[in-house]
This record gives sequence, structure tokens and C-alpha cells, in this order.
Amino acid sequence: MTDEKQDERLSYEQARAELATVVERLEAGGTSLEESLALWERGEQLAEICQRWLDGARARIDAARQRAET
Repeated sequence: MTDEKQDERLSYEQARAELATVVERLEAGGTSLEESLALWERGEQLAEICQRWLDGARARIDAARQRAET
């Protein structure tokens, strides 16, 4: 399974937890420039996954509110 396919299967909680780990590693320092860049890129991917989940949740809430108003 490709990394992209695996990322599509991550839950919000899984992506957020991995993102927190990435941030901790970046904040701790001690990594090479190349590793830091790879961590940063992974963090960006995980942040996008989290944002998609949040956007989807917001859309569901908005839809439920609209149904309740009608």
C-alpha cells in the first residue's frame, strides 16, 4: 500500500497524534537538516489530513443545522 493510500486511512486522532510527535521531534532539535526537512514535510501532510477531517466535520454540522432549521 502506498504512503498516500495509508494516509487516506488515518483517522483524525491518528494524524493529530503523529503530528504532535513530529512537532516534538522538531522542537527537540538534534536532527540533521535533511531529517528536519523530511519531518517538516510530513508535518505539513499530517496537518492537511487533520484539516480535511475538520472541514468534513464542519460540513456535517452545518448540514445538520440546516436540516434542523427546516
